[in-house]
Amino acid sequence: MPLSAERLNSALASLVAGMTGLRHDGRFDEPNLDGTPGDYVSFDSWEWPQGVGLYGLVRLWAQTGEDRLLQTIEAWFDRRIAAGLPAINVNTTAPLLALSELWRRRRQPRFEPVLREWAERVITAMPRTPEGGFQHNVSDRVNDDELWDDTLFMVALFLASYGQAAGQRRFVEEAERQFLVHARYLADPASGLWFHGWTFDGRHNFARALWGRGNAWITVGILDLVEFAEITPSVRSYLLGILETQIKALLGLQSESGAWRTLLDDPGSYEEISATAGFGYGLLKAARLGIGPAQCRAAGLRALEAVVANIDDKGVVANVSYGTRMGHDLQFYRDIPIHPTGYGQALAILCLTEGARHLQSKVEAA
Repeated sequence: MPLSAERLNSALASLVAGMTGLRHDGRFDEPNLDGTPGDYVSFDSWEWPQGVGLYGLVRLWAQTGEDRLLQTIEAWFDRRIAAGLPAINVNTTAPLLALSELWRRRRQPRFEPVLREWAERVITAMPRTPEGGFQHNVSDRVNDDELWDDTLFMVALFLASYGQAAGQRRFVEEAERQFLVHARYLADPASGLWFHGWTFDGRHNFARALWGRGNAWITVGILDLVEFAEITPSVRSYLLGILETQIKALLGLQSESGAWRTLLDDPGSYEEISATAGFGYGLLKAARLGIGPAQCRAAGLRALEAVVANIDDKGVVANVSYGTRMGHDLQFYRDIPIHPTGYGQALAILCLTEGARHLQSKVEAA
């Protein structure tokens, strides 16, 4: 069936149902450092997969204005805030991006104190590596002196969004700093892609993995950063240059199906749909904004088709790799299991909403 705006809208509705219906099935038992159980699957937990999922829902609501979706998002935050928020780390900061983008548009008084307090704690209390990067500590592990590309999406985008919306330039400048520090150590000048991580203990990039979803966090992250906030012109130009270099590399690695692999340069690793959705969103958005090579739009539409083909009849995105720790060899990434997740749903939502804009503009042009 050919892609159409109507088909994408139907798929988007099923994606929302699939996300809010996710339940922890006990397959992965990952207790947190404080002794609480870790829930990285179900919709009703304050963690990074749910945070990314909520960001997808907020972006969808901003485009559609659907009241029921807004009620779902606000009820989630009201419920979780009333229950008490967890300790601050990179991953527990992720839900604040969705809350900030919601507050930016609606200015609900009850949410602003939470945003303000959390942003202050991020810049004053979050552990840092040498050169001031945010150390990638998470709920179940301390990662001393490590930089991960995930951090930019989970923390820096929140600072940029809230800083711009609240008129607090210092938060935007901290977000800029984080992108610059991470780019220094994670962007590979040879391939144009990004490594998963860097450690100052031994000063190396671990397995030198060009991990698919990690690169997708960067593609989405740079584009959304320059959308959220007034970025210093020189920093904006620098980051967009890095993005264009990454995009050129990605264009040569897209598979015949339209997807990308979990290790981007390894034809023996499996095709992975959350990364594909992130790249599809990024390529289509770049094409709309006039960024990157002319092939962006066609490659983005091929990715969109691959994502739609992986949405089952319950609205759950298939072939999404589970949360991925830092690997010390490439086989680690090849062996990451497949499991439905909130971030898989959210990245698909981002891809489909951007795809719908392209298909709609094509109809209007005709």
